[in-house]
Amino acid sequence: MNQLNSVILEGNLVRDPEGKLTSSGKAVCNFTLGCNRSYKQDGVRHKEVSYFDVEVWAKVAESCEKHLKKGRGVRVVGRLKQDHWIDDEGKGHSRVRIVGEHVEFQSSGGSGNSSSGKPEPETKAK
Repeated sequence: MNQLNSVILEGNLVRDPEGKLTSSGKAVCNFTLGCNRSYKQDGVRHKEVSYFDVEVWAKVAESCEKHLKKGRGVRVVGRLKQDHWIDDEGKGHSRVRIVGEHVEFQSSGGSGNSSSGKPEPETKAK
């Protein structure tokens, strides 16, 4: 039985997306999403930003590469994926990234905040 591995993020791109084709001709697009959070602790309001690497494939990748730019708000629904590798010096590394299966583009007008404006048509991975 598969266990639950699902994530929903809403934020803004911190740089333009990078799209490419694999050696087999499949489209892949990578971008980094900045997600803001504010909270109150001991009566003081704090803000923090978390950054997440997102990877999308196929038609979703093509659409993201075409329509997204730095600062654009998006909502990403996907799953976590952990990569493991060993570098040239024999040291093990790992990183966690988001594999986006559904990306909703937020309105590019206004303040650029992902919670403002009406969403544009969504793009879903098949």
